[in-house]
Amino acid sequence: MAHDKHEQVDAISGVTTTGHSWDDIQELNNPLPRWWLWTFYACIAWAIAYCIAYPAWPMVSSYTKGVLGWQSRDAVVADLEALKQQRSGMTAKLAGSSLEEIRQNPEMFAFARAQGKAAFGDNCAPCHGAGGAGAKGYPNLNDDDWLWGGSLAQIEQTIRYGARSTSDQGHSGAMPAFGRDGMLKREEILQAADYVRSLSGLPTDKGADLAAGAKVFADNCAACHGDKGLGNQELGAPNLTDQIWLFGSDKAAIVEGLMNGRGGVMPTWHGRLDDTTIKSLTLYVHSLGGDQRP
Repeated sequence: MAHDKHEQVDAISGVTTTGHSWDDIQELNNPLPRWWLWTFYACIAWAIAYCIAYPAWPMVSSYTKGVLGWQSRDAVVADLEALKQQRSGMTAKLAGSSLEEIRQNPEMFAFARAQGKAAFGDNCAPCHGAGGAGAKGYPNLNDDDWLWGGSLAQIEQTIRYGARSTSDQGHSGAMPAFGRDGMLKREEILQAADYVRSLSGLPTDKGADLAAGAKVFADNCAACHGDKGLGNQELGAPNLTDQIWLFGSDKAAIVEGLMNGRGGVMPTWHGRLDDTTIKSLTLYVHSLGGDQRP
């Protein structure tokens, strides 16, 4: 590598050199295009002006406000208010109509479903899934199997006040911990688990004593689930004959429920969502699979 301070002219390109030679390669003195330089300077000027006009720099406990006083939060509030005004006419109609009246009116029903779908994605999807398909311990809202009832009124009650929630008006009742609390022996729990599986046509362990399991069921479980295991929506007791299982149908899952109990929490949305949003959510959820259609 060599360094030459004398400026030369490249014989091939006719461009002067910088006087630097790197491994016998001359560095040409090609200045940046003027358009590129002016663009670069304009970007610097724009960045400085932006930092002065808008919030830009974080500080210890706050941030620079900008001379224009613009805030992204204020912009969001303004957009939401504009959307509220745009929807105000239809929102007023929803507020003044019953759930059944809304369902029978195509225009109101379409609006309610669209609003309910958006509210579902924001508030319900983390537990029930984006399409309402649920997960282990979180009910599938598409399958017409409802713990607390699938009519419009029942779904609204569940959404508004929840289940085992902070509201006194919410659903109550839970699956007791028969094993943990010493109400049943392990052998009795295993017998009951086999019997419960037999109710929905699932295979049982070889040599399972279904008669003993039936007696354990009748003495301890029938009060909530019914003599035939068909469930009771007033108590949130599921139907044990339909092969739809919230926590799983394998024997281990059933034994775990009998041992330690079950009792998921559905939050109350009253006071967190306005009435028209709750109505819209009700209609949307109901449209996924309400009324226990055969």
